[in-house]
Amino acid sequence: MKIVVIGGTGLIGSKAVNIFRQRGHEVVAASPSSGVNTLTGEGLAEALKGAQVVVDLANSPSFEDKPSMDFFETSGRNLLAAEKTAGVKHHVALSVVGTDRLTKSGPGSLSGYFRAKLAQENLIKASGIPFTIVHATQFFEFAKNIAQSGTDGSIVRLSSVLMQPMAADDVAAAVADIALGQPVNGMIEIAGPDQIRQDELVRQYLSAVGDPRKVVTDDKPLYYGIEVNDQSLVPGAKHRLGKVHFKDWLSHSTSK
Repeated sequence: MKIVVIGGTGLIGSKAVNIFRQRGHEVVAASPSSGVNTLTGEGLAEALKGAQVVVDLANSPSFEDKPSMDFFETSGRNLLAAEKTAGVKHHVALSVVGTDRLTKSGPGSLSGYFRAKLAQENLIKASGIPFTIVHATQFFEFAKNIAQSGTDGSIVRLSSVLMQPMAADDVAAAVADIALGQPVNGMIEIAGPDQIRQDELVRQYLSAVGDPRKVVTDDKPLYYGIEVNDQSLVPGAKHRLGKVHFKDWLSHSTSK
């Protein structure tokens, strides 16, 4: 089976491409560096020729409101139109658990990015192409950036909002399994095996990597400036669990 992975050279994309190849599938790792650009449409028709499955893992290079909206709407329209022409049978897209719950905060927050992700999801739903949208929780690999978002000198101020993060390896494995299955024409949630609070996640991460910054729990319930509660970032009752625990990921990551 021919599978095209948009964003096939990124963190999740490169892992998914390897999984597909190990399972004997023909894979195109599509990215601007390989001559496939979803923003301009360059190379899309050729890459999608004969493809049964497309996995869209591309991300906006900017998290600001207008650039991210422009990216997901333009690339989404171009990609879906090319898939219709090519007769693609399953469109898989990676999004974020709680996307619809993270769109309501104003300037200075990341809500504009999540509004753009929601716009992407709506384009997929309206496309007429059989699809599955995978909602993943935050990746363990994001801990460094989360720390940076709350850094003020030697202090990291973060709320204690509940999270259920997961390893990028588990994300890629789940995406690959879902892509090789039947379209659900809906959403599947995936998450890590353990829940942890945001401040504690970063506290453990900084300690493991020998970073001297001190994490201080902020009373304001925020995630990248978005007002959240303990239901905002965790999956619902029905979700798929990854295998890798945060403590094991930390131990493996810091031993390299």
